Amino acid sequence: MRKLIVGSFVSLDGVIEAPMNWASPFFIGDALEHSYAKAGEAEYFLLGRVTYELFSNRWPQIQGKYMDRMNGLKKLVASRTLKEVGWNASLIEGDVAEGIAEIKAQGGGDILKYGVTQLDQTLLASKLVDEYQLSILPTRVVHGKRAFQGVDPSLVRLELTDTRRFESGIVTLTYRVLK
Repeated sequence: MRKLIVGSFVSLDGVIEAPMNWASPFFIGDALEHSYAKAGEAEYFLLGRVTYELFSNRWPQIQGKYMDRMNGLKKLVASRTLKEVGWNASLIEGDVAEGIAEIKAQGGGDILKYGVTQLDQTLLASKLVDEYQLSILPTRVVHGKRAFQGVDPSLVRLELTDTRRFESGIVTLTYRVLK
C-alpha cells in the first residue's frame, strides 16, 4: 500500500504561503539532495487546482537535477473545475477521497504532496494522509497563510518520528498521522 506524504516549508512564524518567495536561499546543498532523494521514492505528485496551475506554468521551464525529477513524476490533480490537464498529469474526477484511496490501495511508489492546503482538510478527514514532513526554515515571513490554517484541529493528531537538521539551518520534522 502506498503512503501519502505531505511535505511543506514552514517559516519560524508558521507561514507556509508562497515559499517560492522566501525558501530558495535555504533550499540548497544537503537539503536539496535530501528532497531529491525523497522525490525519487514517490511515484505520484498530488496537487490541488491552485498549486497545479502555479507549478505547471513555471516548473517545466526550470531545469536541474531536482526539477527534472519533479517534472518527470506522474501528477494527480484534484479539481472540480478543470476539464483537462497537461504536464504528465491525470485529473482525479468525482470524489477526491475515493480516487486517492483507490490509488493508495495499489502497489507502487508513494504519493507526494507539497504544502498544507485546502485539500488537506479532505485528505485528513478521510484518513488518507500518512505522514507530514515539515521543514522549518530559519526565517520570519510575517504575512501569509499559516500551517494547518482552516484545517479542523481534531484532524491533526501527529506523532514525531524523525528529526533531521541541514547545513542551511533547515530542520525537517517528520510526523506520522495518528488515525
